[in-house]
Amino acid sequence: MRPSADSDTGQGGQFMTTCWSAVLLSAQSQAPGSDKARDQFCQLYWYPLYAFIRRRGYNADDARDLTQGFFLFILDRKALKRATPEKGKFRSFLLGSLKNYLSNVYQHENAIKRGGKIDFVSVDFSDGEDRYSREPADSLTPEKIFDANWAMTLLGRAIEQLKEEYSAQGKRIIFETLRPFLDLSGIAKAPSYEVAAEKLKVTGPGVKTLIHRLRKRYSEILREAVAQTVSDPSGIDDEIRSLCEALIASEGRLRP
Repeated sequence: MRPSADSDTGQGGQFMTTCWSAVLLSAQSQAPGSDKARDQFCQLYWYPLYAFIRRRGYNADDARDLTQGFFLFILDRKALKRATPEKGKFRSFLLGSLKNYLSNVYQHENAIKRGGKIDFVSVDFSDGEDRYSREPADSLTPEKIFDANWAMTLLGRAIEQLKEEYSAQGKRIIFETLRPFLDLSGIAKAPSYEVAAEKLKVTGPGVKTLIHRLRKRYSEILREAVAQTVSDPSGIDDEIRSLCEALIASEGRLRP
């Protein structure tokens, strides 16, 4: 996760930052498109929350119920009244709210019962336990694992956006061929420049230029994603450093 520190702009040169409280307000509003915003919000952030709950000792069934219950809680208008940019990072706000939910709301309300009359949010938990089972079972705190999973979420989000952009431009083969050059874990084996150049029918210098452009846009998208989770653009670099530290601490053992 190495976005450049000298670029706070996306394509078109405009700083792309959306206050995270606005993201929540959009998801919980009754305006057209709010259902889609809610589902996207839940689908994007469910796993770091789910894994944190599992790390707190809850079983898989309870963790699924608690994750859904927390989304219902956080998207409630009353909860959002306490969500202000002054509270800092979106990551910190969500984790603090989850801890509060686990220690207070869940205990006082005796949990969300499966099969009850609550309309659960739309989240596919099918791969949750598989992903969780591959996480390191060691001395890393639940908070540190949460931060690393948060970083993985942003990385995955950036890759998907980059893929969509390249596909929309008719450059899907460029993205698929050069995607391994974006892998920060070292798991995906990148082809040699010669092999990549031959597949894309470009010269050696040409493929290096394509890789540079891909990495540059990837860096921009990552910064845009992080910008949406902090209340002040000046905090982007600090947040990136924090997430990098969490990834390093996890020693590459987390998988998207």
